Amino acid sequence: MIGILFFLAALGVFTWATDAPSYLGHEPATCNNCHVMDAQYEGWFHAAHAQFTTCIDCHLPHQNIVSYYLYKGYSGMRDVFSFTFKTYPAAIRATAQTDEIVQANCIRCHTDTVENILAGPQPFYRYCWDCHRSVAHGNRGLSLSPYQDAEVYGK
Repeated sequence: MIGILFFLAALGVFTWATDAPSYLGHEPATCNNCHVMDAQYEGWFHAAHAQFTTCIDCHLPHQNIVSYYLYKGYSGMRDVFSFTFKTYPAAIRATAQTDEIVQANCIRCHTDTVENILAGPQPFYRYCWDCHRSVAHGNRGLSLSPYQDAEVYGK
């Protein structure tokens, strides 16, 4: 019984100290709780999408509530592990899985705009941000991060 009470007390302190319920929400400031996300948050804050979207609008799947919360939990636990054990890279980048989710969300929100592109004769193998790089996270060089896109994209 004392073990259960100790566990519940520890869980309560953890919940209070980390403000765990905030991670169930959708505020971009919550996504920016870890300093390694400063560059991404700053880029989004100054970009065109900031007045219309939040992080979850682009970075979580929206097919249904189950896939939404499963990926939110998976992504959150991956981040907790990475930040706890300091295994995150110096330049934060979306995973291949997140790239697919973001692409699907670009199309979901901009269906009318991309309808002609998707229906055209050319193969559609590029991501939207290949051409529209500054739309979601601002222009390159906007952030304080010394690891700008040129390091990854060679441009």
